[in-house]
Amino acid sequence: MRNSWDGIWLVARREFVDQFRDWRIIAPMIIMIGLFPFIADANTREAINFMNRYGGDLILERLVPFVVLVIGFFPLAFTLGVALEAFVGEKERGTIEPLLNSPLTDSQIYLGKLLVGIATPLIASYLSTGLYLALLLRRAVAFPSAYILLLILLLTFAHAVLMVSSAIIISVQATSIRAANLLASFVVMPVAFILQGETTLIFWGDEEVLWYAIVAVTLLSGLLVRLGLAHFRREYLLGREIDTLNLKRLARLFSDRFTGKAKGVFNWYREELPRTLAQLRTPLLVVIAIGVVAAFASYGWTVVQVPAYITITPERAEELRAYALSNASSLEMISSQLPAPVLFYHNARAILAIFLLGIASFGVLGLGLFLVNIGLVGGVLGAAKLIGFSPLLTFFAGVAPHGAFELTAFFLATAAMVKAGAQLVTPQTERSMGETLIISIADWCRVFVGIVLPLLAVAAIIEIYATPYILKAAFGL
Repeated sequence: MRNSWDGIWLVARREFVDQFRDWRIIAPMIIMIGLFPFIADANTREAINFMNRYGGDLILERLVPFVVLVIGFFPLAFTLGVALEAFVGEKERGTIEPLLNSPLTDSQIYLGKLLVGIATPLIASYLSTGLYLALLLRRAVAFPSAYILLLILLLTFAHAVLMVSSAIIISVQATSIRAANLLASFVVMPVAFILQGETTLIFWGDEEVLWYAIVAVTLLSGLLVRLGLAHFRREYLLGREIDTLNLKRLARLFSDRFTGKAKGVFNWYREELPRTLAQLRTPLLVVIAIGVVAAFASYGWTVVQVPAYITITPERAEELRAYALSNASSLEMISSQLPAPVLFYHNARAILAIFLLGIASFGVLGLGLFLVNIGLVGGVLGAAKLIGFSPLLTFFAGVAPHGAFELTAFFLATAAMVKAGAQLVTPQTERSMGETLIISIADWCRVFVGIVLPLLAVAAIIEIYATPYILKAAFGL
C-alpha cells in the first residue's frame, strides 16, 4: 500500500509542477478566482436592494447559498481543460512516453493524474467561494448557516470529482486535444442541469433533500472513477493515433451479440435467451429486493405522513370512497379513451427511458426512475388504506391481474439495465470501452425484445379489457 501511494504521489507531483509553471494555466485561474467573486458581490448587492424594495424576504434568504453554489461551479468548468489535457495533451506534446514506460502501474498513473485534476479546480473553487463570503460580510444580509455552507461545499467537491473523472476518461479516449475539447460539452452540460436541480432544492428550502443530491452525485462520481480505472491501459493509449467511426463494425458487433449462434427465432428463444436470463439471476434478486422495500416504504410513508398534510375525517374518507367507486363503475369505458396499443406504447417508452438513463449513469438514474414507478404502487395502496379500502383486495383486484406481466417486465428490464451498467465498470482487458458498451446494449435489447415487449403487450390487453371487470366484481359494483 505504501509503494502504491508513493507511485500515485510521484505522478501527482510531476503534474503539479507542470501545471504551476505554465502561465497560461495560472494567469486565467488567478483572474477567475479574483474577479468573479467581486462581480457576484455586486450582483448580490443589486438583488438585495431590489428584494428589499418589493419584500422578497424568502427569496433573499436563499439567494446567498445559491450564489455560493454557482461561484463554486464556475472555476470547476473553467479549469476543466486541465483535466481534459491530462493524457491526450501530453501525448500531443510528446512528453508522455517516459511516464508510460516507467515501472508505475496503470492505476498509479491514472489516479495520480486524477488527484491533480480534482485538486486544482477544487482549490480554485474554494478560494473563490471564500473570497465571496469575505466580501459578503460587508453586506446587511443574513450569513448562511454553517450547516448549509457544509452542504454546498460537499456538493462542490462532488461536482469536482464528477466533472474531472469524466474529463479524464475523455482525455484517455480522445486522440487529440481538439477532439477532447469538443467532447467537453458532454461534461459541462449534464453537470449544469444537475446544478439547476440543486438550486431548485435550495430555493425550495428543504436542505435535508440536498443530502440525496450529494449521495447521488458522489455515487455517480465513484462509478466514473471505477470506469476509468477499469478501461485504462497504457498500450491502448499509445497505439491509437486517429479516431475512426466504423459503423459497419459496430453494427456487426451488435448483431453478432444480439443473435448469438442462433439459426432462427425459435432456436434463439431456446438457446440464446435462456443464457442471457441466467446471467440476470443476481441483478434480478437485487432489483426485486430493492423494489419490494421501495413499495413497502412508499406504502408506510403514505399511511403515516399523508394525514399530517391532509385532514381525512370519516366524512371526507366516505366522500373519497364514493368518488373512487363511481369512477370504478365506469372503468369498462377506458378502452375507448386509452386503447391497449397506446398503453403498451407508454409502458415500453417508460422502460426505454429507464434504460437510457441507466446506461448514461451506470444504472444509478435508471434505478431511481424504477423506484419512482414501484413507489407509485405502494402509494396507491396506502391511499386506498386511508379511505377505507382493503390494500390486499385493491392489489389483487386492481394491480395483480396485469401486474403479473407488467411488473415482471419492469423487473427484468431493470435487472438487465443494472447488469449493463455493471459491465461498463468491470475491467475487461480483451475489449475496449466502446465494445463493452455495444455488447451491454445488445444484451439489454435481447431481454427487451425477447421478453419485455411480449409481456407488456399481454399486460396492456389485460389492464384495458379484464382488470376493470375484476375490480368491479371485487368491490361489488
